[in-house]
Amino acid sequence: MVRLKIWIDITNAPHVRFFRDVITHFQDEGEDVIITARKFGDIHRLMDLFGFEFTSIGKHGVTLDEKLIESTRRAYELSKFISEEKPDVGLSKHSIELPRVTFGLGIPSVYVLDNEHALAANRLTLPLCDHIIMPEVIDLWDIMKTGGDPNVITRYRGTSEIIHFQNFEYNENIFEDLGLKLEREKTILMRPEPSLASYLDADCHESVLTPIVEILKDYANILIIPRFKEQADIFRGYDNVTIIRPPVDTFSLMKRCDLVIGAGGTMNREAALLGTPVISCYPGKPLSVDKFYIENGLMVRSTDVDEIVNTALRLLVSEKKAKEIKTDDLFRIIVESVYAAADNE
Repeated sequence: MVRLKIWIDITNAPHVRFFRDVITHFQDEGEDVIITARKFGDIHRLMDLFGFEFTSIGKHGVTLDEKLIESTRRAYELSKFISEEKPDVGLSKHSIELPRVTFGLGIPSVYVLDNEHALAANRLTLPLCDHIIMPEVIDLWDIMKTGGDPNVITRYRGTSEIIHFQNFEYNENIFEDLGLKLEREKTILMRPEPSLASYLDADCHESVLTPIVEILKDYANILIIPRFKEQADIFRGYDNVTIIRPPVDTFSLMKRCDLVIGAGGTMNREAALLGTPVISCYPGKPLSVDKFYIENGLMVRSTDVDEIVNTALRLLVSEKKAKEIKTDDLFRIIVESVYAAADNE
């Protein structure tokens, strides 16, 4: 039996958990898995936490010109690395560089998509992808407008976060294991906005969560998982506010908390799947994948501070009620798509 060589590129911290079970599956099947990862956020720490060997190539740019320079440099370095490795297929989730490198080297690629608002990234990548996997809730026309070929798209029910819980085991003692000293009965977990993302115009030294924290800290314990040091600095010095430094078992943390208030996306959707009440205060235009949870009654969205606070106080005294939603087996879709892409080489 011929051993398949699969290249997986990791460019954002949530993608580590997204691909964790996919990587393990391919390795258990005897395939040769090559992992590259850029230096950004908690990517390297999470890779080490899960015990994955990887090659660090490139880093994230902050300003527009830095993004262009770093992405160009990373594509160059990846091109040299991958031309020597000669993988049979490439797999990524919103990697800017993988589709460009695989296309240039004639390697088939599988691309996982869940953000139709990342216009610049989508225009740079989608026209070059051999296979695209995306939620059916995203309007196909939005993807076609940025160059995605509808003939190579596989759509599924649900969102990408459903794959994160493939082998999740809840640790109900997560608060104790983290040594948290919580004075109040209720606990809220918060996640600031993705200030450094190209699709969001935001200042990394400020956060939409600040006025929310200032009020709710008097009613509940506040746990905050910042994306980078500047965000952590915003919330230092507040009474009853604890900064959680990744990597930690965020799934157990979300499930144990009484409420999640997030100005991002991934953690909100994960919490919704875990049955924890969620308020999204993402400052940009809502993604279709967020609308999926809102329409299914698993998430509330608002950018009004008073409304968020009042909703939070109501949810804190309400009983948690997990709601089932029908989703497809995204794990199986990805695995089968990788093998199909390699067979069609």
